[in-house]
Amino acid sequence: MPDIITVSVQTGLDSFQDVLVKIERPSYNKPFLGGFRNVSTGVEFHNAGSQTKPKKRPDKGIQLFCKETQTVMEKNKPQQTRNTTSTQMTKIGLYVSNMTDKLITPGKYFTAEEYHKRRLEAVIVLQKYFRRWYAINVVQNLKEQRRLKLELEAQEELQKKKEKEDKLRREYEKKLNPKTKEDFELLYHDLELWMQEETERINRTFTGAERKAALCALLEEETQLIACIGMHKLDANVENQQKSILHLLEFYKLFLKCAQPKRWKAYDGRITEMDTKDSLRGKELLEIYQSISTKDIPKDERTSVLLTLKCTVEEHECTLTEEIVALIDREVDLMSRGVKECNLEGLRKRICTLFLQYIKIPEFNPRVAGLLKVPQDPLKLYKNVYFCHSCEKYLAPTEFLIPANSRTIGRCRSCYRLDNEARKREAYLKYRLILENLRKSEVDYQDDSKIVFLVQLPDLQYLIENVWNCQSALSACSDLYDLVMVRWDKQREWSPWNTILLTKEEADAHLKICNLQKTYEGPFIYRIEQKHIRAKNYFSQIPAMSSVLHRGNNQANANSYK
Repeated sequence: MPDIITVSVQTGLDSFQDVLVKIERPSYNKPFLGGFRNVSTGVEFHNAGSQTKPKKRPDKGIQLFCKETQTVMEKNKPQQTRNTTSTQMTKIGLYVSNMTDKLITPGKYFTAEEYHKRRLEAVIVLQKYFRRWYAINVVQNLKEQRRLKLELEAQEELQKKKEKEDKLRREYEKKLNPKTKEDFELLYHDLELWMQEETERINRTFTGAERKAALCALLEEETQLIACIGMHKLDANVENQQKSILHLLEFYKLFLKCAQPKRWKAYDGRITEMDTKDSLRGKELLEIYQSISTKDIPKDERTSVLLTLKCTVEEHECTLTEEIVALIDREVDLMSRGVKECNLEGLRKRICTLFLQYIKIPEFNPRVAGLLKVPQDPLKLYKNVYFCHSCEKYLAPTEFLIPANSRTIGRCRSCYRLDNEARKREAYLKYRLILENLRKSEVDYQDDSKIVFLVQLPDLQYLIENVWNCQSALSACSDLYDLVMVRWDKQREWSPWNTILLTKEEADAHLKICNLQKTYEGPFIYRIEQKHIRAKNYFSQIPAMSSVLHRGNNQANANSYK
């Protein structure tokens, strides 16, 4: 049968009209709803309901369910009591006693409205008690949070107080027993502050000849204090020299670690160990040096140690080993003659010093090659050596303090330090700590920050003193030990025109800010931008900074154009 057929429909007595009928071929089997079959021809005729497409019900927007899910299946089941009982009523000829009967009177009738009202009141009572219980728990939680917060604030305050006391105690100990260059820098800075105060007091109190006499006495006292500081510096130099020797011997602590067998775990869990030739050599030299440095040992043991040292150095023939062997023979000869140990102390120190030089030679001790600052090859010194015009020495680049705005090498660190002690007497420790913390924080960002490593100590000092006035931008705190420099906009690289000076707590809170315009007020942002402009004008004169600045401006212009 075709998809479309033509059916002639009578519209009047003698009029007919052709109608096109489209045959729908459903994909499903039509249900049989009844019909009949012609017995003679065998043709089956179905009812009209099975031949037409079922009519769809209009969508009402409500999910409907079938009848079985909306009704409840009910079942009636009669039950019979176990004991059959009967009742007996009073009648003519029969008397039933009512002595044990109970009289039941009906109570007050409750309407549905009264019933629901009573339930509502009960619900209100339950809600009241529940809300009371819930409010008590909320208040207790708030009290507990407040208590924990107060305890945390008290601990932080105690920690800050303890840190401040420890800092003051360390500073006092450094000034009382100076050991390092920073300690003497603090001493000279305090001496300068004391001199300024005394000079102001003398100028304010005395006049004429009395003033000159007081200034002369002050100068004499300053000279004595400088001499005292010089004596402490000599003692510290002797101690630091001993520490430098011990620091060199830390190479052999490394050797001891390296002398420990290399270990690795096999697939079956067993550990395999292996010794190396260089590590064993370093351990051997360390043991010999410790033995010859030991004092108050018997003559037999000292002789045995010297013979071991002699056998060790005789493996290599050179001027140094010949001198060591000659000194060893001399000490053995003097001990055999009964010379006192106090008279041999200088000879033994000389042997230790020469053996220390022996240890530093990579040909005799291969492990020391990568640990020495000065390379053994003289040709390597010609590449990175600069001349200090002040002390007239050729030094490595690391010995020069080169500011970012410097165009020449200038003086070395020792000359800068000597000039500072003689004239300005400034303490750079606080600025050095701020710069170290800043570089550590920039490394943690891991975004290839470069400008922070171009900035040197004098540049940071100018930035803190002249731009930020040595105080926090928020709280005006002037204690440099509590101040840090962080990014103003943490999405951009740190630079002198993208920084802010804050306390540690303020810096932690500032770095959590996502939108600076919404957090800070307009006048504060304007004041910070003015400081950034001052810093940009100063550092734009530096060639390395100017190239970075121009690159940042071009990138900003490109982003704004986009």
